[in-house]
Amino acid sequence: MSGAGAGRPACAATTLVDDALVRVTRFDFGPGAETGWHRHGMDYVIVALTDCPMRIEEPGGGLREVTVPAGTAYRRDAGVEHNVVNAGAGAMAFVEVELKPAPARP
Repeated sequence: MSGAGAGRPACAATTLVDDALVRVTRFDFGPGAETGWHRHGMDYVIVALTDCPMRIEEPGGGLREVTVPAGTAYRRDAGVEHNVVNAGAGAMAFVEVELKPAPARP
């Protein structure tokens, strides 16, 4: 992730799997930590490991606050651009599974 702003700390991103089909990354955020501005190049699924009170900053100044409950998941298409900030007072964590295009079959 890139483009941290507003003097906030960056979240920690740990790659768990990166192969021909998927990239799986765990994101750990302290209070107020952020991903930094980024655009998703692949379709992806997020699975919340903790309750995730997110402040989502969007292009053009848009701002949304959502809470993704622990144990739930959602899917988004490639092309999403945003900065995700932990809006809660405690730590939050989720796993992101990026879906790579299927390799060509012989």
